[in-house]
Amino acid sequence: MTAIKALEGCGALIEGIDLVDARDHEIDALRSAVFDYGVAFLHDQRLTPETHIAFAERVGPIVINRYFPKTDKYPQIAKVEKTEVQTLNIGGGWHTDHSYDEEPAMGSILVALETPPHGGDTLFANMYSAYDVLSDGLKKTLSGLRAVHGTAHVFGKAAAYANTERKEFTGSTDLPESTHPVVIVHPGSGKKALYVNPGFTLRFDGWTAEESAPLLAFLYEHASQPHFIYRFSWKPGSVAIWDNRATWHKAMNDYHGHRRLMHRITIAGERLTT
Repeated sequence: MTAIKALEGCGALIEGIDLVDARDHEIDALRSAVFDYGVAFLHDQRLTPETHIAFAERVGPIVINRYFPKTDKYPQIAKVEKTEVQTLNIGGGWHTDHSYDEEPAMGSILVALETPPHGGDTLFANMYSAYDVLSDGLKKTLSGLRAVHGTAHVFGKAAAYANTERKEFTGSTDLPESTHPVVIVHPGSGKKALYVNPGFTLRFDGWTAEESAPLLAFLYEHASQPHFIYRFSWKPGSVAIWDNRATWHKAMNDYHGHRRLMHRITIAGERLTT
């Protein structure tokens, strides 16, 4: 029997589902849990690349990420890896994947293959809760705003990784920008969520970056408060399925000298509305 346990801060722990041979009603329950809680966590799964892809296709259409290295045989699967000799990880700051796309990705299915003996957790922050506790005055202000999201500063030729050991993430010429409401109505849950993030939001539409910075900084500090966050500890066979429209995430970089290898598949989303 499927059991769903809400977690403090963000997300839900799901038990009683084998993702390899899940029934249709279990997939529906899992999708609803992701929509409602922002992220679903499962342990002790036995996903191979083939069954990872097959499960993802039951959740929704697959989107191939532009920037992450692919696994050798499966372009649908992005390889998220930090080796024993590397000191910089990927995704080490708060962000929301694919917010720079006109139709941002619904979410991702991340599977742990190799985990360090300690560290390497991922933090998830709840953007439903972050929005809910804002004052009525600020909610009214934000309701009329849109924000511009982009990726050139992260993955372009002179981007954040350009002078680091992770140069493989720079130099792209496929660098989209898009504009989305600052407050969205989640298409699956119907709940309102804050939709800006430190990784890819550039400015408010019609504002300069300098004018936008103070309000964005307030929202980032507000949304990253501990009571909105759940810290997930991985082990081989752990799976996180998160919704980019309702959460931020951040990978901890506290396991130098050890390898961490994850496989990620991203699921297509839709245009966001207020």
